Amino acid sequence: MRYNIGKFSIITTASALILSGMGAVGVAQAQPVQSTSLYAPSALVLSVGKSNGADVTVQRAVTLSCAPRPSGTHPSPTAACADLLAVDGEFTQLTTPPQRSCTREWDPVVINANGVWQGRNVSWSATFGNACEMQASLTEGSVFGF
Repeated sequence: MRYNIGKFSIITTASALILSGMGAVGVAQAQPVQSTSLYAPSALVLSVGKSNGADVTVQRAVTLSCAPRPSGTHPSPTAACADLLAVDGEFTQLTTPPQRSCTREWDPVVINANGVWQGRNVSWSATFGNACEMQASLTEGSVFGF
Protein backbone atom coordinates (compact mmCIF):
# COMPACT_ATOMS: atom_id res chain seq x y z
CA MET A 1 0.00 0.00 0.00
CA ARG A 2 2.81 2.39 0.82
CA TYR A 3 4.33 1.62 -2.49
CA ASN A 4 1.21 2.75 -4.35
CA ILE A 5 0.79 5.92 -2.27
CA GLY A 6 4.42 6.92 -2.90
CA LYS A 7 4.00 6.33 -6.62
CA PHE A 8 0.76 8.34 -6.60
CA SER A 9 2.35 11.31 -4.77
CA ILE A 10 5.32 11.36 -7.17
CA ILE A 11 2.98 11.44 -10.17
CA THR A 12 0.81 14.11 -8.56
CA THR A 13 3.80 16.28 -7.68
CA ALA A 14 5.32 15.90 -11.15
CA SER A 15 1.99 16.74 -12.79
CA ALA A 16 1.56 19.82 -10.63
CA LEU A 17 5.05 21.04 -11.46
CA ILE A 18 4.57 20.47 -15.18
CA LEU A 19 1.18 22.16 -15.26
CA SER A 20 2.32 25.13 -13.20
CA GLY A 21 5.35 25.50 -15.45
CA MET A 22 3.18 25.35 -18.54
CA GLY A 23 0.96 28.11 -17.22
CA ALA A 24 3.97 30.35 -16.58
CA VAL A 25 5.56 29.77 -19.98
CA GLY A 26 4.33 32.07 -22.70
CA VAL A 27 5.54 33.17 -26.08
CA ALA A 28 7.41 36.47 -25.90
CA GLN A 29 7.04 38.75 -28.87
CA ALA A 30 9.45 41.60 -29.40
CA GLN A 31 7.95 44.94 -30.23
CA PRO A 32 9.66 46.90 -33.00
CA VAL A 33 11.84 49.72 -31.73
CA GLN A 34 10.48 53.09 -32.76
CA SER A 35 12.16 56.41 -32.30
CA THR A 36 10.17 58.79 -30.15
CA SER A 37 12.34 61.83 -30.89
CA LEU A 38 10.87 64.72 -32.82
CA TYR A 39 14.34 65.82 -33.91
CA ALA A 40 16.98 64.19 -36.06
CA PRO A 41 20.17 63.78 -34.03
CA SER A 42 22.80 66.50 -34.34
CA ALA A 43 25.87 65.80 -32.22
CA LEU A 44 29.36 66.79 -33.31
CA VAL A 45 32.94 66.78 -32.09
CA LEU A 46 34.84 69.82 -33.37
CA SER A 47 38.61 70.01 -33.10
CA VAL A 48 41.52 72.29 -33.98
CA GLY A 49 45.00 70.83 -34.27
CA LYS A 50 48.51 71.23 -35.61
CA SER A 51 49.71 69.19 -38.55
CA ASN A 52 53.22 67.92 -39.06
CA GLY A 53 52.68 66.09 -42.31
CA ALA A 54 50.62 62.93 -41.99
CA ASP A 55 49.77 63.33 -38.29
CA VAL A 56 47.52 65.87 -36.59
CA THR A 57 47.93 66.74 -32.91
CA VAL A 58 44.62 67.97 -31.49
CA GLN A 59 45.08 71.15 -29.45
CA ARG A 60 41.45 71.95 -28.66
CA ALA A 61 38.21 69.99 -29.00
CA VAL A 62 34.59 70.61 -28.05
CA THR A 63 31.25 68.85 -28.36
CA LEU A 64 28.22 70.46 -29.94
CA SER A 65 24.67 69.13 -29.90
CA CYS A 66 21.97 71.15 -31.65
CA ALA A 67 18.74 69.19 -31.15
CA PRO A 68 16.43 69.53 -29.34
CA ARG A 69 18.29 72.55 -27.93
CA PRO A 70 21.88 73.76 -28.33
CA SER A 71 24.26 72.27 -25.76
CA GLY A 72 27.71 70.77 -25.33
CA THR A 73 31.12 71.97 -24.25
CA HIS A 74 31.25 74.57 -27.03
CA PRO A 75 31.51 78.08 -25.49
CA SER A 76 28.67 79.43 -27.71
CA PRO A 77 26.46 76.48 -28.65
CA THR A 78 23.45 78.61 -29.63
CA ALA A 79 25.45 80.76 -32.06
CA ALA A 80 27.35 77.76 -33.47
CA CYS A 81 24.12 75.82 -34.08
CA ALA A 82 22.57 78.88 -35.75
CA ASP A 83 25.61 79.18 -38.05
CA LEU A 84 25.39 75.51 -38.98
CA LEU A 85 21.65 75.75 -39.56
CA ALA A 86 22.20 78.74 -41.87
CA VAL A 87 24.44 76.62 -44.13
CA ASP A 88 22.40 73.41 -43.67
CA GLY A 89 25.37 71.68 -42.06
CA GLU A 90 27.61 72.19 -45.10
CA PHE A 91 30.93 72.92 -43.41
CA THR A 92 32.58 73.95 -46.68
CA GLN A 93 30.31 77.01 -46.71
CA LEU A 94 31.70 78.13 -43.35
CA THR A 95 35.13 78.90 -44.83
CA THR A 96 35.78 81.81 -47.18
CA PRO A 97 38.94 83.13 -48.80
CA PRO A 98 40.96 84.99 -46.15
CA GLN A 99 39.60 88.50 -45.54
CA ARG A 100 42.94 89.88 -44.36
CA SER A 101 46.62 89.47 -45.12
CA CYS A 102 48.62 86.87 -43.24
CA THR A 103 52.29 85.97 -43.22
CA ARG A 104 53.42 83.11 -45.46
CA GLU A 105 54.66 81.15 -42.46
CA TRP A 106 54.02 77.42 -42.90
CA ASP A 107 52.61 76.12 -39.62
CA PRO A 108 49.58 74.06 -40.74
CA VAL A 109 46.39 74.12 -38.70
CA VAL A 110 43.71 71.48 -39.27
CA ILE A 111 40.06 71.81 -38.22
CA ASN A 112 37.77 68.77 -38.06
CA ALA A 113 34.08 68.11 -37.61
CA ASN A 114 32.94 64.55 -36.94
CA GLY A 115 29.59 63.18 -35.86
CA VAL A 116 25.99 63.54 -37.01
CA TRP A 117 24.18 66.60 -38.34
CA GLN A 118 20.38 66.25 -38.64
CA GLY A 119 20.67 62.49 -39.02
CA ARG A 120 23.50 62.57 -41.60
CA ASN A 121 27.03 61.34 -40.85
CA VAL A 122 29.63 64.11 -40.99
CA SER A 123 33.37 63.75 -41.42
CA TRP A 124 34.88 67.04 -42.60
CA SER A 125 38.31 68.60 -42.36
CA ALA A 126 40.13 71.69 -43.66
CA THR A 127 43.79 72.63 -43.52
CA PHE A 128 45.13 76.18 -43.34
CA GLY A 129 48.72 77.37 -43.76
CA ASN A 130 48.77 78.86 -40.25
CA ALA A 131 46.50 80.09 -37.45
CA CYS A 132 46.18 83.56 -39.03
CA GLU A 133 44.81 82.07 -42.27
CA MET A 134 42.36 79.94 -40.30
CA GLN A 135 41.04 82.92 -38.33
CA ALA A 136 40.85 85.06 -41.47
CA SER A 137 38.84 82.37 -43.27
CA LEU A 138 36.41 81.82 -40.38
CA THR A 139 35.79 85.46 -39.39
CA GLU A 140 32.00 85.36 -39.72
CA GLY A 141 31.31 82.11 -37.90
CA SER A 142 31.36 80.89 -34.35
CA VAL A 143 31.44 77.15 -35.09
CA PHE A 144 35.23 76.92 -34.69
CA GLY A 145 35.49 79.93 -32.36
CA PHE A 146 36.80 78.07 -29.33
